[in-house]
Amino acid sequence: MSHPPSLKAGERAFNLLLLLLSGGVFYEAYRISGFELPNSAGAFPLLLGAIMIVTMLSILLGQRHHSRPAAGGAFGELRQFLATHFPLPVVLFSLLAVGYLLALPALGFITATALFLLIAQLCLRRGHWISAVLVTVLITAVIYALFTLLFQVYLP
Repeated sequence: MSHPPSLKAGERAFNLLLLLLSGGVFYEAYRISGFELPNSAGAFPLLLGAIMIVTMLSILLGQRHHSRPAAGGAFGELRQFLATHFPLPVVLFSLLAVGYLLALPALGFITATALFLLIAQLCLRRGHWISAVLVTVLITAVIYALFTLLFQVYLP
């Protein structure tokens, strides 16, 4: 008799989150128009929400015999999950993208985009100033030309 494989770090919690989101999909689908007729506007989304819930329940029931990952408790499992799914470049780029969105209203599109491209290249490519500046200038110029000349859109 074979033993079921152990779960990966955060797998059960992620599946519980997907079950909650599936319930949210089902609820929002019901809010569209209820379930008056099988061909009403909310029928197909309701069906998809129900399929998602049943699928997640079957996955969670199938995982009940799987052993937990060897991570040293809940905090060890969280640490392992974060290290696996959120390495430093991903976290850095995500924070940079949020900073870009926050800088857009204050700096304008062209300036914020140029700064975002430059900082992203310097961080993710570990230096290389000359090529980062050249690529930033080139891409920013192409974006500016596309929007102003081709699309005839004023960029703030």
